[in-house]
Amino acid sequence: MKTQNESLSMIKEASRAVLVCGILLLILGINAHNSSNFDISRFFADSATDNSIWMLPVGAAAIVLGIVGWLRRPKIV
Repeated sequence: MKTQNESLSMIKEASRAVLVCGILLLILGINAHNSSNFDISRFFADSATDNSIWMLPVGAAAIVLGIVGWLRRPKIV
């Protein structure tokens, strides 16, 4: 059986991974938003590419979830 400290440590490590993935998604979303393909697709189709539309909010949400999970305090039982 896992102790409370081991469980909290696993949650913190998973939260760090989510935080890092969120930062990467946000960076990739910003790069996709600023790329020339984005400008071309916006010019012809009058809409943004799907990648940049989804990477920015999902990356931001993952960053928030990662920070919340990482700063979470253990429950005292």
